[in-house]
Amino acid sequence: MSNANSAFGFEAPEDSPGFLLWQTTITWQREIKKALDPFDVTHPQFVILAILLWFEESEVIPNQVLIINQSKLDKMTVSKSIKSLAQKDLVTRDEHPEDTRAKSVCLTKSGIKLAKKLVGIVEGVDAEYFGILNRHDQKNLVQALGKLNERS
Repeated sequence: MSNANSAFGFEAPEDSPGFLLWQTTITWQREIKKALDPFDVTHPQFVILAILLWFEESEVIPNQVLIINQSKLDKMTVSKSIKSLAQKDLVTRDEHPEDTRAKSVCLTKSGIKLAKKLVGIVEGVDAEYFGILNRHDQKNLVQALGKLNERS
């Protein structure tokens, strides 16, 4: 039963979609971190590696703006992550062939190899984590999250 004097719009925390999304995100990220830690790659770095691999397979020459737009990561996180990935010899930053104001960001051979390995690992974590849902519920979740993501 809800209390009329309560500051909350829900009877219980688990009735709040925002709170449930927070809890789900935290527990899922914890599983991803555990899988990535042995490779000395953070979750944002993995996302960038995966995006770069996707662009590589699509024959798109990415720059930091494309990475930011695709990942929804903030500019500073992308910049620091790319710098760290470059220090690990996983990416290169070169003059962009079409936009001299921008730097292209590309995977090195070792970056491609690691990205492919990590994508398989993370997809395995996702399959296990979201496997509690049947295919129909997973499809509905993806559609719902897609709608929410369109807002940003």
